[in-house]
Amino acid sequence: MAHLPPREGTVVRRRIWGTAAVLALVTGLVPVTSAQAAAAHRPGPLPLERLFDNRAVSDDARPAAADFDGSGGSLSARDLTAAGWTPGRTLGIEGARLTWPRTAPGRPDNVRADGQSVRVRGRGDALAFLVAGTGGEASGTGTVRYRDGSRGSYRLTAPDWRSGPLATKSVALPHINTPGGQLAEKARLHVVTVPLAHGREVASVNLPRDPGAPDLHVFALSVRAATKGWTGTWSASTAGYTAVGPWSDRTVRLVVHTSTGGPRVRIRLDNTFAAGPVRIGSATVAVQEAGAGARGAPRPLSFRGAPGAELPAGAQAYSDPLDFDVPADANLLVSFHLPGPVVAAPVHSQAVQRSYVSGPGDHTADGSPAAYTSTITSWPLLTGVDVGGGPGSVVLLGDSITDGVKSTQDANRRWPNVLATRLLNQSAVPAYGVLNQGISANRVVADRYPGDGVSTDTGGVSALHRLDRDVLAQTSARTVVVFEGINDVRWGASADQVIAGLREIADRARARGLRTVAATITPCEGESLCTATANRQREAVNAYLRTSDDFDAVLDFDAVLRDPAHPARMLPAYDSGDHLHPGDTGLAALADSVDLRLLVP
Repeated sequence: MAHLPPREGTVVRRRIWGTAAVLALVTGLVPVTSAQAAAAHRPGPLPLERLFDNRAVSDDARPAAADFDGSGGSLSARDLTAAGWTPGRTLGIEGARLTWPRTAPGRPDNVRADGQSVRVRGRGDALAFLVAGTGGEASGTGTVRYRDGSRGSYRLTAPDWRSGPLATKSVALPHINTPGGQLAEKARLHVVTVPLAHGREVASVNLPRDPGAPDLHVFALSVRAATKGWTGTWSASTAGYTAVGPWSDRTVRLVVHTSTGGPRVRIRLDNTFAAGPVRIGSATVAVQEAGAGARGAPRPLSFRGAPGAELPAGAQAYSDPLDFDVPADANLLVSFHLPGPVVAAPVHSQAVQRSYVSGPGDHTADGSPAAYTSTITSWPLLTGVDVGGGPGSVVLLGDSITDGVKSTQDANRRWPNVLATRLLNQSAVPAYGVLNQGISANRVVADRYPGDGVSTDTGGVSALHRLDRDVLAQTSARTVVVFEGINDVRWGASADQVIAGLREIADRARARGLRTVAATITPCEGESLCTATANRQREAVNAYLRTSDDFDAVLDFDAVLRDPAHPARMLPAYDSGDHLHPGDTGLAALADSVDLRLLVP
């Protein structure tokens, strides 16, 4: 392996963990002796639906047929249908597949967790639970049993169905049914994941038991399968749910830039934050020639064998694998037809890239740009492109600097793009895919977008609230680089608050087996919100990062960009002009400062 010396601005820090210590800390895994295995007989595990003991869903005409919370409250079957959550439907959420109960309204459709043994099979990185608490947030400790005889404990927390955070909900329904009438109050359901021991096959799961806690209800449970044979080459975080178009019988053609290449392709569409389903009529992929024009005929994509897909509220869909030679460091055209009216959609607002919308009709198969008569500068619905093979991906969790705000439009000069090119042009470490999960205006510990409803704010939910979706569930994630905090301190958060949030991100990512790397917060004196107080908080966060062992390594981006003669200010040569965002030269300096060895798990 060629030697790569540390670059300016890099703090090297390694942690050595014993195998037993890691397993105990991360998964609660303990060996089970033959004597323990022969302990008192317990009933064998059962499928979850055979354990259902509670009725959560009622017909609007017969609300008293269900009693979810012990006070007569229930979910509206009509609202669930309107959201696309129909009985027996399998939903893709947070990278997992969960089946909504196949039961009629007024019949048992969930189980109140009380230590029941559930039959679950599979290998993966996490267990995914579709849950809600009643009577408040509900928590408890359960057990995972593996096929090799070992077991591990997990802690599951279910937010309350009426007061849980909308920022992390999977779906919000507009009403609550009661025997006395329907309430115009949102009901929430959440998907919560907990880590599994790496490489071990799950045999069964004992649900939590905590008699003193509010009821913890489980509707569905599955193993989130580990992604094999794929590497993420491009991604974008959903930053909000905004008005679009309106579009009806239109084709959206999005331009995205790959990091690594491969012989197969699939795309991921997400209906994050939505209240209702969206229909994709057809979709294609092509290499961009110029503008909306394709190099060769666009290739059709399929979804579970069909030309299109319906995405329920809050759900996602992956296209089927397609043999297609995806070039590295190149622009793709991902096109999809929207046959029905779409007036709002989940978007990544700061694409720094022009994409295209057609006139009426399905133009996904058009190689010509002629039908594409308007442009947009956001990425709606599309959140990922994966390629076959490869070594996995590095995920960059950040704000507007990672998002590429103030970089040259259509030029792919964001620092993640420059980092991806560096990885491609060397052989000392694997040529990882680079996934840009930056959101302009994003914060570590506070939500800019509240997580529900149509909004003009596209600063996203907090890094803590989007961590599972935007990092832990990303395709073949190996390492996460966290570069956030400037927006927190600019808007009044204390260093202690930011540090607590960063520490939680590190803990949660490490529990899923990811390598964790943090970057110091860059200077911004001269920008209107970057006051002396904000700078003091920034410096305190940076001091923590440089001296703490919470992360596996630290990139000192502050040292890279600051003016040596005036450390609170960005070096003028790197400044885009607003004193907060680096321009192309500063972004390249950040990428060039990264010691690539620190990205290797």
